[in-house]
Amino acid sequence: MPFLLKTEPNKYSYDDLLRDGETVWDGISNPQALMSLRNMKKGEKLVIYHSNIGKAAIGTAKVVSVDPTDPKNPIVRIAPVKKLKREKPLAEIRDAAVFKGSIMFRQFRLSVVPLTEEQYDWLIAP
Repeated sequence: MPFLLKTEPNKYSYDDLLRDGETVWDGISNPQALMSLRNMKKGEKLVIYHSNIGKAAIGTAKVVSVDPTDPKNPIVRIAPVKKLKREKPLAEIRDAAVFKGSIMFRQFRLSVVPLTEEQYDWLIAP
């Protein structure tokens, strides 16, 4: 199952992930988001979304490893795959039929959002 990960680009941007090559996705406190992190599997597809500043899907990444040993702080390592050819702004995502009823728009503050394959494909399409 793909996921959308929200990040504030002034704290950690997609360019930071590209520079670092790999990072632990942490700092999550919402129980629902933590459950999504615990349920991730190696190799799963991710979309990185810049929140607050930019408000757009920026690039893709993948799960490198998951250590769910500590349920309060699962250790999920991710690596970048590539920048999107065209960023997908929030307004465009909101208007897309494929996102109708998405949890992304019911729980705005959720920082880890499960995606359908169709939503993932729409986000990465040029």
